[in-house]
Amino acid sequence: MASSKVDAILVAARTLFLEAGFDGVNLDSVAARAGVSRQTVYNRFGGKEALFRAVVERHWTLLKEGAFLPGPGIDPRTDTPAVILRRIAEKVRSFVVHADQVAFTRLVVAESRRLPWIAEDFYALGKAPAVDAFVDCLRQMHAAGSIDCPKPVLAAHQFLGLIQEFMIWPMSWPSAPQRPPCRRPRR
Repeated sequence: MASSKVDAILVAARTLFLEAGFDGVNLDSVAARAGVSRQTVYNRFGGKEALFRAVVERHWTLLKEGAFLPGPGIDPRTDTPAVILRRIAEKVRSFVVHADQVAFTRLVVAESRRLPWIAEDFYALGKAPAVDAFVDCLRQMHAAGSIDCPKPVLAAHQFLGLIQEFMIWPMSWPSAPQRPPCRRPRR
């Protein structure tokens, strides 16, 4: 199947899941929104659960493409801890704002009580690998002697929890503003 059809299906499915929830979407509605046949959606994804997982995987790709991973922009062997932590916080903020993270959080919270696999997949496909990469980054900084961090797993969870507490959760409730409460100062 052409990449453009897969993209169209995933964009359509993402939009529909965020608008209507898991139960409010079927392969016919995704196919209609994507401009393809239902059989095309079925042939590529097999069913709604697999399609939802593919949408979640694509969602997390924006974070996996560098928010915590050493490489362009972050090098735990040479960058200072302050620079690394600031870049990570900025990349997480950008992800939250530009990837509809709040909308996905709301969807997962709403659907996971009935369908626990949704929360499990959401965590396993995105947050868990991101946390693991951040833990590895902290371990590398500790090994390089730039920080004293004997418990990188705890430190990673605390740092990310701090970001979530002030950035994601306030926006996750229906009456909350749809932008982070704090902004980067203008220079």
